[in-house]
Amino acid sequence: MGEQLKFIVEQLNKDPFKKMFNLITFDSLEPMQLLQILNDVLAEIDPKQTLDIREEMPEQTIKRMCALLGMLKYKPPGNLSDVSVFRLGLVAGKKPVVHPILYWLLQRVPELKKRAYLARFLVKLEVPTEFLQDDVINDTSHQYEELVESFKTYHKECELLRTSGFSTAEIRRDISAMEEEKVQLIKRLERLKKRVESVSNHQRMLEQARQLRVEKEREESLTHQKQEQKNQLFQAEQRLQRSQQQLKDLRQAAADANPESLMKRLEEEIKINSYMVSEKLPKELKGIRRTVQFLQKIVSEPAMGQADLQELEDKIKEVDSQINHLIEKRMMRNDPMDDKLTLYRQQASIIIRRKESKAEELQEAREELAAAERELRQRSSQAQASDGGEVIRGDELKRLVVKLRSKVTVYKKHRQEIAELNAEYGVLQRTEEILKQRHETVQQKLQTMEAEKGISGYSNTQEELERVSAIKSELDEKKGRTLDDMSEMVKKLNSMIVEKKSALAPIIKELRSLRQRCQELSQEYEEKKAQYESCTAGLESNRSKLEQEVKALIGETAQEENRYHYINSMLEITEMQIQRAAEEMKAYVSSDPQERKKAIREVYMKNISEQELLGKKLREKQKLVRESHSANMEQMKMWCDLEQLMECKKQCFIRAQSQPSIGQVIQEGEGHRLVL
Repeated sequence: MGEQLKFIVEQLNKDPFKKMFNLITFDSLEPMQLLQILNDVLAEIDPKQTLDIREEMPEQTIKRMCALLGMLKYKPPGNLSDVSVFRLGLVAGKKPVVHPILYWLLQRVPELKKRAYLARFLVKLEVPTEFLQDDVINDTSHQYEELVESFKTYHKECELLRTSGFSTAEIRRDISAMEEEKVQLIKRLERLKKRVESVSNHQRMLEQARQLRVEKEREESLTHQKQEQKNQLFQAEQRLQRSQQQLKDLRQAAADANPESLMKRLEEEIKINSYMVSEKLPKELKGIRRTVQFLQKIVSEPAMGQADLQELEDKIKEVDSQINHLIEKRMMRNDPMDDKLTLYRQQASIIIRRKESKAEELQEAREELAAAERELRQRSSQAQASDGGEVIRGDELKRLVVKLRSKVTVYKKHRQEIAELNAEYGVLQRTEEILKQRHETVQQKLQTMEAEKGISGYSNTQEELERVSAIKSELDEKKGRTLDDMSEMVKKLNSMIVEKKSALAPIIKELRSLRQRCQELSQEYEEKKAQYESCTAGLESNRSKLEQEVKALIGETAQEENRYHYINSMLEITEMQIQRAAEEMKAYVSSDPQERKKAIREVYMKNISEQELLGKKLREKQKLVRESHSANMEQMKMWCDLEQLMECKKQCFIRAQSQPSIGQVIQEGEGHRLVL
């Protein structure tokens, strides 16, 4: 849940929302604010949803949001699969309902934008059949469906063009290049025409060239037709082989099958189908009808407010308390007859659940088989339309795979042998070359010696005789060796057969006893398994019953402990208050003045009298201040005027000290005149 909230806050803080949330502020939003954020996200997907939900009725808002979410194919989580619970949670703006919607929407905004855009043009209008009797309405409906189909094709073509990678700039460059090539070809053609015109009989030669080109094109088309006919012949042969193999398999299956097995198989299918028709499908149909009725009831009801929701919650709590009370009464009754029947009820419920689960698995398997057969027929039709041949079936494919694997192993083995032989051949070739060189040198020496002795050609004759005799002896030896090898091989095979038979005899005897023992153990295992399952079911029911009793007792114990601690605390508080009251009474009625002074009443009375005296003094002081206020204000004003006067005198004195006087200026002028 934390990761979900973190992702939602991160996406809302990005463009185009820019909400500037953190985890705390987002988690503390009010239901109305949360619904407004959900509406903003839906408006980003579909601009028609842009509005303030405060200006709209709640039932209209929820209806609009549910319609858009249904169009976007949103599926609530498992705990909100009930439509009524989901609708009520969305009306109240509950976080467990709104947060998963925001998380789902923000994960796939571009995809949902595209889906919302397409839904505007692909919505199928359901026109009642009685209105379709009108020719104008019928024609309009057909025209609308044709427009929808044409929009689908145009949209697919547009998407293909967008994803193909072509750009207008590249196409323009290609067109300009092709135009340049066209101009060059025209110029080249004109040059060739000028050359040909100078040749005699050029018209006849052009006609012959044209006929040659036509014949070549015809030859190519005939070659192509011949190749197609060969392919068709090959495919027909393959179909014939497959048909023969299928016929052979069917004959073998018919030979192996007997009426008893067929009847048994048909009886099992009849039982399964009767169970599906009589029990499973009626239950499902009844549940769907109940759901539809419930949904119609919800749709017909007006939108619920907070008071209605509170009333429903109170009713739910009341019903839960009644159920708990009835369960407690049933547990307290503890009828032994019910305990005996609980085991059988548990076993019956287990068997029913198993039966239902197996029926659901069978239904799913049949649906998968039907889907696979439809896909197989579709693929077969596509393959026939593209190649003109049939698709290889499963059994034939298996046989081909096995055959191919065997051929691959043989091929690898032969390739390894060829590599070894090539290596050995290289070594032998090199050895042969060395020996030939040595032989040539020896032959040259021998010929020179024969020429010196005068017996040239003797060695060649001698070698020829030796070679012939060696070949004869080798052939005789091979004949004798072959006969000996064959007789020895027959003896070895006979001895090996006898040894294998003698070695397998005790093993076969032991295997027979082990098979019998295996059958006995299997039967015993099935019996023990049935006993174990029955015992497990009984213990499970008893365990659940004991767990409920323990939970009830634990709850009662916790309540009693809380009550005990509360009573003890209240008792201690009461004792302290009683003790304090007794001490106060003792001090109040005591004859000792010191003890009476310690009493809280005396202390409070003393404080009251002191505060009264203090208030009296303050009131007198306030009276004196009020009486002397006007005189004090006048005196204060006089002092302020005096302060200003003294400040002015101070400023005049400072200014006089800084400037020279008139007498000083005259005296300085006379002194200067006397000096002159």
